[in-house]
Amino acid sequence: MPAFRNVLAMIGNTPLVEIARIDTGKCRLFLKLENQNPGGSIKDRIALSMIEAAEADGRLKAGGTIIEATAGNTGLGLALVAAQKGYRLILVMPDKMAQEKIFHLRALGAEVRMTRSDVGKGHPEYYQDMAEKLTKETPDAIYINQFANPANPLAHETGTAPEIWRQMEHEIDAIVCGVGSGGTLTGIGRFMKKVSPATKIVLADPKGSVLTELVNTGRMNAVGSWLVEGIGEDFVPPNCDLSLVSEAFTVSDAESFATARDLLRKEAILAGSSSGTLIAAALKYCRAQTTAKRVVTFVCDSGNKYLSKMFNDYWMLDQGLLARDRKGDLRDLIARRHADRATVTVAPTDSLLIAYQRMKLYEISQLPVLDGGKVAGIIDESDLLLAVYGHPERFRDPLASAMTGKVETVQAADPLTHLVDVFAR
Repeated sequence: MPAFRNVLAMIGNTPLVEIARIDTGKCRLFLKLENQNPGGSIKDRIALSMIEAAEADGRLKAGGTIIEATAGNTGLGLALVAAQKGYRLILVMPDKMAQEKIFHLRALGAEVRMTRSDVGKGHPEYYQDMAEKLTKETPDAIYINQFANPANPLAHETGTAPEIWRQMEHEIDAIVCGVGSGGTLTGIGRFMKKVSPATKIVLADPKGSVLTELVNTGRMNAVGSWLVEGIGEDFVPPNCDLSLVSEAFTVSDAESFATARDLLRKEAILAGSSSGTLIAAALKYCRAQTTAKRVVTFVCDSGNKYLSKMFNDYWMLDQGLLARDRKGDLRDLIARRHADRATVTVAPTDSLLIAYQRMKLYEISQLPVLDGGKVAGIIDESDLLLAVYGHPERFRDPLASAMTGKVETVQAADPLTHLVDVFAR
């Protein structure tokens, strides 16, 4: 393969791989590895398409500003292209997005404005409404608007879909898509309608989104909430043509995360949370078939953006999405069990600096002090502050000089009311 002229030339032509170690029923399931794009997601395709379209029609001029509302991956794609082409980029993101995405965006030079994820369209802090307002207030800015921009589905109709068609040797029974902006589903659906009308477009939708109910019953249900990022909607985006959908599946957060984790263990593919939704829906479809079919879905982005969330056992436990052994006593209230080597501790002879460094490293504000395996005390940020304020040399002092030594011990079999009494004191 010859050298690419630049990173933008690497967008598209991603590989296709068949699932080998997960039960797919009578079907064969193929994954389009969109995480292999240079920005790490399928959204690189639409970012390049939308920016080039804005350049072509004169809306985006040299040195101009691009503004977008995004769950993260479109922002990363836009940041990649904007950095290469010299544009300023401002992104408005809901506050439930993974920190890895935000760090990545800022490292690429994008300006990130966080807003609320618990409000709907029409609220001034809804991410799309905020992006539109920001565009009006910013000179020489355009709102790229992936949700209504025709260059979004066009990127998939002229790029993604023909690639799949070639890679599958013109034999595809179903393609499972999700809806973030609707561009993937619409673009691929339009292409397949022309070249293979018998190919079904199947919708994968997180529980809480309004789209599955709309496809299956024609009714718009009340919007819920979900933890999966970049997929599912509380409205039907202008770019989303649901008439192309033959069948729709609802997938819970627990199913999505479990499927993505299973995919990594069994197939060695590190996929993001929306990919878990797509693959879980594809597996439901495959396992329901009575005859052999060839099915395609996507690894939309890489799981490296979610290492602190769905690939973090403690985050999964905190969300109630991972089962753990139940003891039937007060131990069930402990999220980080010492017996599982999940606690961060210090010793009375350690220095105050060591305690401070461990608090910073693990992003915690208090530490148990263990002496010979037994709790000798506790130290928190306020203890450290009072000990060293005005006297930085005291960071070298032992923890015993600043820790709280008065601790109360409860037995695992004690009633919960006993614990509440301790907290009250």
